[in-house]
This record gives sequence, structure tokens and C-alpha cells, in this order.
Amino acid sequence: MPVFNNQIVRRRLRLAAGLSAALCLAGCYEAAPDPKTQIGANPDLPAQQQYLMPPMHVASVVGWQQGEKPDVPSGLEITALATGLQHPRSLYVLPDGDVLVVESKAPGTEPIKRPKDFIMKWVESWATSGGDTGESNRITLLRGGGDGKPATQSVFLDHLTSPFGVALVGDELYVANTDAIVRYPYHTGDTRITAPGETLTPLPGGPIDHHWTKSLVASPDGKLLYVGVGSNSNITENGIEAEKNRAAIWEVERATGRWRIFASGLRNPNGLSFEPQSHALWTVVNERDELGPNLVPDYLTSVKDGAFYGWPYSYYGQHVDPRVQPQRPDLVAKAIAPDYALSSHVAPLGLAFNNGDALTAAYRGGAFIGEHGSWNRPQLNGYKVVYVPFADGHPNGVAQDVVTGFLSKDEKSRGRPVGLAIDKSGSLLIADDVGNTVWRVTSANRQPTQASNGH
Repeated sequence: MPVFNNQIVRRRLRLAAGLSAALCLAGCYEAAPDPKTQIGANPDLPAQQQYLMPPMHVASVVGWQQGEKPDVPSGLEITALATGLQHPRSLYVLPDGDVLVVESKAPGTEPIKRPKDFIMKWVESWATSGGDTGESNRITLLRGGGDGKPATQSVFLDHLTSPFGVALVGDELYVANTDAIVRYPYHTGDTRITAPGETLTPLPGGPIDHHWTKSLVASPDGKLLYVGVGSNSNITENGIEAEKNRAAIWEVERATGRWRIFASGLRNPNGLSFEPQSHALWTVVNERDELGPNLVPDYLTSVKDGAFYGWPYSYYGQHVDPRVQPQRPDLVAKAIAPDYALSSHVAPLGLAFNNGDALTAAYRGGAFIGEHGSWNRPQLNGYKVVYVPFADGHPNGVAQDVVTGFLSKDEKSRGRPVGLAIDKSGSLLIADDVGNTVWRVTSANRQPTQASNGH
């Protein structure tokens, strides 16, 4: 396991901790409302607050020490499938059971115009990425790893541009870089792609690229691709023109590259997935910041064709955000509320539906969600993987903690979950971009098996 104990990291952590404490003199550590009141279909939405400088409380990084691992409930067990990665953000399971790990770094193109921008960018740089010592912006292939054994690792595809989403349709592999969807040839069993990629369609990238991760999923019939394109700001502070075709989910024709806006008003949609029973498209969304510790709840929602979900003008339906000028009451009037709140500032980035029973019946039919964790509320929120029960294609019950322990008892970050996937054996895979690890959650009572991919 990587251990972040070098002199440079320690110095940065001490300095940042001092800066964070100074920022909090303005009252950022006053008690926040209970975030559990914001989980479900009807979240509590308190009065708005506004700040000259937003409160910041970020978990400093310590990494996983030897022998440490996340916690799981009784009946489950967790092991490291792969370690020593460089910012693993998302996961994709190939038909033969091989696992693709997308490792990527932010493009770093967003301008810094205000003192707040500098502080937020700097704090994020040390608090979200763990060690920074090797190659990234690539895809690593994991093979094997059954029965708790580590998988073999090899470089599958490299020299990418801040990649995130992956989708395989037939013998074509699609990678969503931050600035384009690129197509590559793929054959079952391939251990490396060396052929040059072909751009299917450009995506909004720089010169500003605030929310740079581009989630990707193929439609069940393989004819269409859906890609999440996050906003270029928190709340239009970079200008409305910078938001053109952003804060939206695009629908792309795979045969031609033609695209249209499928749904809009989604500040930062990630984890695009099709729910197995209804076959509807779902996503998790990072909502806006700087309105208070319990505003605005991040959420899980089905995505309706042509729907508008409020950003930037309103949230949770018609709750107007007064910071956005000029206002658009015509759009607010048509804004729809999402299906399920996850509570504020948990930063959901991963979504995986589980249609099997390998993880016990308690986790069958619902959705696992990777919550990367908060930076802007007094009490840390998120930093875990939760499970939302479903019935008849819709959320049905309170979110349950499944994988925790990413935070130490003194609120240091050992890791932070991002993308999720279900492997061929039915186990849950978790990309941990701070711990630089892929974790594998299995049933504690599973029978001994061959490696999940059969190689």
C-alpha cells in the first residue's frame, strides 16, 4: 500500500491545515444540520447562506498504512485487487472478465481569477490526489485476482487526455477523454491497444475545464452513447458562454458521431448507468456549493429525454438560486426535481446497479454509489460507498453504508472512492483515487472459485 510520509507532502499538509484553520475563524465549524435528513425522495432544504469565502474542511491525506483496508458489514469481505496505481478514477469490466482501470489527472486548464479560486484550487491539489509519483492518463488492465489474490497489471492504453468513461460495443472500444470520445479497435483477450484512436465526436474541454470527468455508457442496443458533461463553474462565475453545451448529458450516434443534448440542468453528472429492470438511464449528480453545509443535496436520478433539472437557475425543482443573473423564470418553471437525494456535498462519482446475489440478497437489485467526500461543510460527509435499495425500477428505502473506513478516526483521508463496477463474479469493485487502489468486495461465505475472468 502507498504510504504518504515524504517531507514535501508533510510540509504541504501542515501549511494547508493552517490555512484551513485560518479560513474557519469566520465560523465554518459551527454545527451543521444532520445530513441524514437529506437522504431520500423529500430532503430537508434549509435556508440559504452565502459567503465571501466559503467554509473549507478537507480531510488531509495519509494513505493506507500497511495492513489497513476499508470496513464492510458482517457477511462481506474486502481485499485489494490492485495497488500502486496513479489516480484510478473509473472501472470497466470486459466480457471476458478483464478489468480496465482508468487512471487520470485533471487537465489543469481552469483560470484562477480571484483569491477564492487560488485557495480552492490549491487545497484541492493536496487533498484529493494522494501521492503523485508515476504515469497517469492511461488505462491499466487487470487480469485474474480471484479468491482475494491481487490481479496482474499491465498498461492497456496510454497517452490519453484526462480520460474517464469507457464503453465497449462489439469490437469497438470507446474512451471519453476530457475533450473527445475516441474509438479504438478491440478483440477479446487483447492485453494492449497500440492502434491510433479515431475521434468520434469532440467534447467541451478547455480553455476552461472545471468539471473535466466525462462519464460514458452505451445504450442497451449499442446504437447510442451517452456522455456526462459537467458545468464549467460552480454557479456561472466563469460566464454563461463558458457553459455552452455543458451541465448536460449528451446523446451521441455511434455510427455517425452526431449528438444532441439529451437532458440539461445537471451540474456535474457522473456514473451514467442503465437500471436493469426498467432499462432507464440513471446518473449521480454533484450539485452546487456555497449556499450552506446542507445545501444543495447531491442526488441520484433517472434521466428523462428533454428534461431540465434546474442548474444554474434553481435546485430541486423551483428553488431559485439568487446568485445567478439574469434570472430565467421560464426555465425554473420547467425544472424537475431529481428522484433521490444523497445529502449535501458527498460528491457522488460512481454508480453501479447490482442485479446478482453474489453479495448476499441484501444488496440485490439496488444501486451502489461511490461518494468521494465533502470539502465545504463543517462535518465531513461522504467518503464511503452506500447502497440504495430499489423496487420496480425506483429507489425504495434509506441509503445504507456499505464500505466505510476511508476516513481515519481523526478525520484523515486514507482513500476516497470514485468509480464502481460489478465484476463477472458479482463482486463490487471500487476505484480509490487517493489510496491508489482498486478494492474488491465479496461475500464472506463465497465458495472457492477460479479467477473471475478465467485467464
